[in-house]
Amino acid sequence: MPMTIEEISELIIDGEEALKSDLYEKQLYVFWEHVKISPEKWEAGDYGKEGGGFWIVGLYGKNAIWYNDIEEGFNVSSYHTYGTINNYAYEQYALNQIIYQLYNSLLKIN
Repeated sequence: MPMTIEEISELIIDGEEALKSDLYEKQLYVFWEHVKISPEKWEAGDYGKEGGGFWIVGLYGKNAIWYNDIEEGFNVSSYHTYGTINNYAYEQYALNQIIYQLYNSLLKIN
């Protein structure tokens, strides 16, 4: 079954609570506040068509933070065209975990 807006909203709330709960992760919550968007459905090639696409919950540069309801986890994928994910990913991370990974990968670049 495709995920509803209520279900993705609940996962976002859970992820935000996890980000707020740890002293170190407070900076991650601030980062999240800057990249999060209202959930919207995007396409990913032939994947997720049954559910109308996948829920995008954040954008950073040309990267989309999204939930794969087939694999049941958050992912980060690049995009060229707004509304279309370039590459299907199948990680099974919680939102706070994927924000942690994205944030730390950006620190390594600088």
